[in-house]
Amino acid sequence: MTAPALDSFHVKICGITRPFDAECAIDAGVDMLGLNFVPASPRCIDVALAHAIARVARGRARIVGVFADADERVIRDVADDVPLDLVQLHGDETPEFVSKLGRRAFKAIAIGSAEDVAFAKTYPGDLLLVDARVVGQRGGTGVRIDPALVAPLARERPMLLAGGLGPENVADAIRHVVPRGVDVASGVEVLPGIKDEGMMRRFVEEARRAAREVCDRFDCRA
Repeated sequence: MTAPALDSFHVKICGITRPFDAECAIDAGVDMLGLNFVPASPRCIDVALAHAIARVARGRARIVGVFADADERVIRDVADDVPLDLVQLHGDETPEFVSKLGRRAFKAIAIGSAEDVAFAKTYPGDLLLVDARVVGQRGGTGVRIDPALVAPLARERPMLLAGGLGPENVADAIRHVVPRGVDVASGVEVLPGIKDEGMMRRFVEEARRAAREVCDRFDCRA
């Protein structure tokens, strides 16, 4: 398993908790589905449910497992069992920890300052995910990230942009940041973990439309 080169624009919907939502997301045209294994998250699922969702998604979208400060052995076991295509690390994992998991792993960084951006650059791998920094919470908050903070980083590293995105603002965020992809959780939900089919479809449509406008600014297919 290796992190994607992102030579095309990627749309990821995270916090999938139902096979039905996975099917709707794939029908809408997503490239990645995020399965949350963080116990404190309202979107956390167990391995049995992950298997059910993976059966829907296998070969149709990349399956990304989301962990935060989990033991390396636990991550490897879940990744092999489901199996996962990619591992997203959303805790306080060190650059060395990310390296140990290999190219299938990528780091999610909470960004709220220039210091956070500098810290993000210390992580290895082909991909970063950036999210808004909210004290005491790890993603899925619906809080938007400051585009001015992360736009320069997007020119240096392949990036998935998260943080307060929804159908109504994803196109504007893409135009300002020019990431290689976008990630959404709460922005397409009716309840934590319960996705709305229409919102997912509109999110993908708006993201693809904006990507077509900006992809000539980097070597990427919309």
